Amino acid sequence: MKIRAVALLAGANTVGAFSPSTSAAFASGVDTASPSVSSFSSASSISPRPASGLFSSTGSSDASVNNAASSSALHADITGTPATSFDDGKCPFEVTTPIYYVNDKPHIGHAYTSVACDVIARFMRLSGREVFFLSGTDEHGQKVEDTAAKRGVPPQEFVDDLSVSFRELLDLMDISNDKFIRTTEDDHKKAVQHLWNTLVEKEYIYLGNYEGWYSVRDECYYTESELVDGKAPTGAEVEWVVKEPSYFFKLSAFEDKLLELYESQPDFIAPKSRRNEVISFVKGGLKDLSVSRTSFKWGIPVPGDDDHIMYVWIDALTNYISALGYPNTETGSNFDKYWPASLHVVGKDILRFHTVYWPAFLMAAGLPVPKRIFAHGWWTKDGEKISKSLGNVIDPVELVEKYGVDQTRFFLMSEVSFGSDGDYSDSAMIRKVNANLSNELGNLCQRVITLVFKNCGKAVPSEVEPFTDDDEALLSKARALREKAGKEVANQAIHKYADAMIAMVGDANKYIDVMEPWVLKKTDPERMATVLYVLMEVLRYTAILYQPLMPSSANKILDQLSVPDNERTFDHLDTSSIKHGAPIKKAVGVFPRIEMPVEELVEA
Repeated sequence: MKIRAVALLAGANTVGAFSPSTSAAFASGVDTASPSVSSFSSASSISPRPASGLFSSTGSSDASVNNAASSSALHADITGTPATSFDDGKCPFEVTTPIYYVNDKPHIGHAYTSVACDVIARFMRLSGREVFFLSGTDEHGQKVEDTAAKRGVPPQEFVDDLSVSFRELLDLMDISNDKFIRTTEDDHKKAVQHLWNTLVEKEYIYLGNYEGWYSVRDECYYTESELVDGKAPTGAEVEWVVKEPSYFFKLSAFEDKLLELYESQPDFIAPKSRRNEVISFVKGGLKDLSVSRTSFKWGIPVPGDDDHIMYVWIDALTNYISALGYPNTETGSNFDKYWPASLHVVGKDILRFHTVYWPAFLMAAGLPVPKRIFAHGWWTKDGEKISKSLGNVIDPVELVEKYGVDQTRFFLMSEVSFGSDGDYSDSAMIRKVNANLSNELGNLCQRVITLVFKNCGKAVPSEVEPFTDDDEALLSKARALREKAGKEVANQAIHKYADAMIAMVGDANKYIDVMEPWVLKKTDPERMATVLYVLMEVLRYTAILYQPLMPSSANKILDQLSVPDNERTFDHLDTSSIKHGAPIKKAVGVFPRIEMPVEELVEA
């Protein structure tokens, strides 16, 4: 049965979709299918959730605050992470990557987002928090249908093959996601159709006609003014859609509500520069959004109208709740436990889909909106934009094969400010890994373990002297590292977390150079044992806190320090020191030095 809206906004404007480039892409020439009225009966009951991070469909901030207080009380025994304006630091934590579109094999951007989310998820788990880390693939749309047809395979077979490559990337990069969702799964399809029906019931979807420019490659609509030399701003080809029937979502009804959300929760969008961009866009006026197509079939059918396929973004965005079992929102469900999501991490090109469309859909359905959406930047290579035509696409599989998993993770997270654009070059990778990992952390670990192995009976020193001021100064920095790193990770400043770890290792190297335990071996063996014990303790703190960033390498260091497997969470940092007399084995290198090509050495 085809649906026509009972209530329409007077003079409603309509829009196809946002461009994934730098501007919004609005459809034009819409002929609405029904007469219009001036208001919605259901819109007035929807309000943004208060700063506590909870959303009340009744607009009751008192109820939300009470819920937040109750949740915190339930998790009072958890040390957790430093609280922020958008996260209490103790509650269950959902972190998500965007689901990746299966039009080609994975590239560095997919690896970058995945590693960032993994670092955050691991940090939260090690802090004692319950975590649901979601990733997956977006498998519907005209682009998939067309590409599959060109290759002579059914769309399902096409996406089955490509989805595997993304799952394999996550495994390769040591990503600890709790679920990998595919939009072709039956449970997801049912969830999307339930959300659609809810929006229909609340009279936020109506049938009209769309006419305008559309890019299959970008899965986006464009206005005439946005075209550059007859193409999309991204360089993609566009085609004219001739007055195609389309269902529309009343996005225009949510302009004030979205602005109120951004105002009441200034940390909802990050970084701040992205927040300002979104606010400016919404203040420019929102138009109703085309949310169905009739020109292709590979997607989720509109309930009751199989001629229409849902627009890819209403399908894709719903994954964040379908993965939690939506529409089951009952007490005790995964949705009840983890939603609203603590954090969506996305590329800056899809920020508006997540900060405008997604909260509007949720508000319309009477569901909580996410607590925070963080948009990171893009990578270039050797100062040039990455593109197939230039032949400079960065394959993360090749990076891992060439440099190692943890080395690649470390570089991606430490090289640039998270949220800004970054430039990749092999020489930068080699210099970073050699300097911070091989020369500093790896060398420190090998020196300390070797000195202990040779001079302390192949065991952790059994007796140590009272610590000097110099000892305490270094140990104090190590003890403060958890709080410092936690604040950075809680605010997605992953590069600052990496900087704090690098600085800690630098301080330890200065300490060993000043104390010279290799000299103390002859002049003051007792002092030598104390210095080496202090260094082992600092390495223990450092390795435990390095686990989110470099899980395998950090655990190799902990193995060499004889730290038991069950004493590697953050709660053990201050309660489980290195055991006196514990046997150790001969030192093993963790970060082999990478030799730089001769031509790079000449340039340097």
